Amino acid sequence: MTGLVYKSTGSWYTVKNQLGTTYECRIKGKFRLQGIKSTNPIAVGDYVDFELDTKSDQETGVISNIHDRKNYIVRKSVNLSKQTHIIASNIDQVFLLVTIDNPPTFTSFIDRFLVTAEAYAIKAVLLFNKMDTYNEDTILEVKYLAHVYREIGYECIEISAKTGQNIEKVKALMEGKVSMFTGHSGVGKSTLVNAIEPTLDLKTKAISTQHMQGQHTTTFAEMFDLSFNAKIIDTPGIKGFGVVDMEKEEISDYFPEFFKLKQDCKFNNCLHIEEPKCAVKEALEKDEISASRYRSYVQIIEGDDQHYRTDIWNQE
Repeated sequence: MTGLVYKSTGSWYTVKNQLGTTYECRIKGKFRLQGIKSTNPIAVGDYVDFELDTKSDQETGVISNIHDRKNYIVRKSVNLSKQTHIIASNIDQVFLLVTIDNPPTFTSFIDRFLVTAEAYAIKAVLLFNKMDTYNEDTILEVKYLAHVYREIGYECIEISAKTGQNIEKVKALMEGKVSMFTGHSGVGKSTLVNAIEPTLDLKTKAISTQHMQGQHTTTFAEMFDLSFNAKIIDTPGIKGFGVVDMEKEEISDYFPEFFKLKQDCKFNNCLHIEEPKCAVKEALEKDEISASRYRSYVQIIEGDDQHYRTDIWNQE
C-alpha cells in the first residue's frame, strides 16, 4: 500500500492510505537516505510504501520505501552539528508567522528561513500576526518590514488570529494546497490554525522551555486535513534556524534581490563582501537593497552559528 505520513513520533509514523484509512507504521530496518545525514529518515508529508504486519495483535504497518520528495524544509539538528532535521516534505507553500514584540521576530531569523525556502523552491508568505495588539510605532514597524519584503517579491499579509483580520485571505491562498505554518513559539500559530479551522482545537497553552528541554528531539510536525480542500502542516515553535548544506558561493542566489544584480558584478564568483566593483554593495550604498538583509547574508556567509546551536523545539 502507498500512503501519506501525517505524524511522526520518532519511532512510529501515522500513515493514511488512498482510501483514507490510517495506520500506525514503523520502519523496516535502518533507512539510509542518499546524501542526507538526517535525525529523522521519514518526515511529515512523505509518501511511503508499507505493508501490514499480521504478526502483532493490532493492525500496524511496516514502511519499506520512501518516494522521491519534490522538496523539503530542513534545518540544523539541535545537538548534532553534522546532522540535519527535516521539518516536513512535499510542501506547496510555507507561512512564516512574524510578531514585532511578544515575542520579537528578528530579521536574521526571517532571512535564514527565506533562504532555505528559496533553496528548495518553496513559496513563502509572511504573516504579520497580532496586529490588534500594536500601537502606532509598532504598526509603522510592520509597514516598513512588509515593504522591505514585498519589494523583494514576497507576499506579506497583516493578520490577527484573535480578531479574524485577513484570515479569509490566508484561507484563499491555502485552498487546494499543502501549507506549512511555522514561527517562533508564542507568535500565535496554534491560535491562527484554530481560527482557520476551529474544529481542530489545537492546544494554545504555552509549555515552558524548561519543561520541554529533555524531549525536544521527539517533538515533530503534524499534518491535518481541512474542511476547505486544504492540508496544513503545523510545526512546533522554533527558536533559531540553522542554514544547512550550502556553499558560500550559492547563498546569494537565494536572496532574490542579490541574484538579480549578480551579473553586474565585476567577478563571476563575487561573494559581495570584499570584492571591488560589486553591484550588490553599490546597491546597498544607494539604499536599493535593505541593510538588514545584507547583514543577514554576511552572518550566513560567516557561519554565525551561535544563535541556533542552543536551539530547542518547544510547542505552543
